[in-house]
Amino acid sequence: MAARTARSIDLIEVRRSKVHGRGVFAQQHIPKGTRIVEYVGERVSHEEADRRYEDKDADDSHTFLFIVDSKTVIDAGVDGNDARFFNHACNPNCESVIEAKRVYIESMRDIEPGEEMTYDYQIQREDSDPPDIDDIFACRCGAPQCRGTMLWPTERPKRKKRAKKKAQATVRSRGRPGGRKAAKKKGARRR
Repeated sequence: MAARTARSIDLIEVRRSKVHGRGVFAQQHIPKGTRIVEYVGERVSHEEADRRYEDKDADDSHTFLFIVDSKTVIDAGVDGNDARFFNHACNPNCESVIEAKRVYIESMRDIEPGEEMTYDYQIQREDSDPPDIDDIFACRCGAPQCRGTMLWPTERPKRKKRAKKKAQATVRSRGRPGGRKAAKKKGARRR
């Protein structure tokens, strides 16, 4: 389905959210398939994004980073717009879509005036996650089917036993949780 395009200034407003901090709310009826807003900000490399957030407190998972591809991250903390205030939800009404290296937020169903708009961040788990990672990335969406975390998959992957010859692993360095990568159905978000 081709997305309808609308002027986001007429569709949304940012205000205090019951989910977390500020959120994005519909100002009018938004039909399913509407392209609501482009996620914009400074385009930087993954290395630069990690550098910018490497000194964040390990308990602070809040950033405005969105992965476009293997080379590019959008840092909406610099020259960003209202798209950076969409909160995570386990049963979202929007989704992120990447087209031609641009990121858009589109409605997955009809959205009524006053309704908060959300999408599922699906932040990827990593083998090196600390034991309290689910607390750091706790979900506050309140949906009946809430999985309790913004992380995906919901459970830590079970480690396979390796043969002694294959036991040597290459250690990959990664920043603190505040700079972690997130994968989505279409694209990725770093939070």
